[in-house]
Amino acid sequence: MPDVAIVDYGSGNLHSVSRAVARVGGEPIVTGDPAELASADALVIPGVGHFGHCMRAIRDRGLDGPIRRFAGTGRVVVGICVGMQVLFQGSDEDDEPGLGMLPGRVRRLPAHVKVPHMGWNTVSWTLEHPFTAGIPDATRFYFVHSYAPDPADGSTVGVTEHGRPFAAAVSSENLFAAQFHPEKSGDAGLQIYENVVKALT
Repeated sequence: MPDVAIVDYGSGNLHSVSRAVARVGGEPIVTGDPAELASADALVIPGVGHFGHCMRAIRDRGLDGPIRRFAGTGRVVVGICVGMQVLFQGSDEDDEPGLGMLPGRVRRLPAHVKVPHMGWNTVSWTLEHPFTAGIPDATRFYFVHSYAPDPADGSTVGVTEHGRPFAAAVSSENLFAAQFHPEKSGDAGLQIYENVVKALT
């Protein structure tokens, strides 16, 4: 049973992510201990709320370095919602720099649509990826956010639209991230976690 560390920096859907990982056969470890993070088979960075608050909490707890070092080993790193956004270089929401592990910037959704964007949206896959295997194109996932990333390269795996098209899922080498919440997206979301766990065995 692979160990999946869920980064605890005081924010995020820790328990719902933990339950989803356990349900698909992973061993969830909710921790903010760098040593425990370093020994895991994969890392999940959850996140809800404000980009700057989340990034400052990660830095204040000394977790930015361990996250980068973990990714540097080639092991799987998964970002969820704001945990996706912090992988980028920065956000319009706050001047605090992101982790800079993915090129691009997080931008506010347009003013002419209801923000926060909260609810189910269809995601169209633009690239094949092992973590989305078995999930049909135009599957609906659950979103809660006011900002969304604009990747600067060809890392977009899936797109959706709320006021403008944006990257709903991205991937670069061993990094995978989703703006939606797989743990709140029913069977399709569980399939993503199951695909992650399968890749570790």
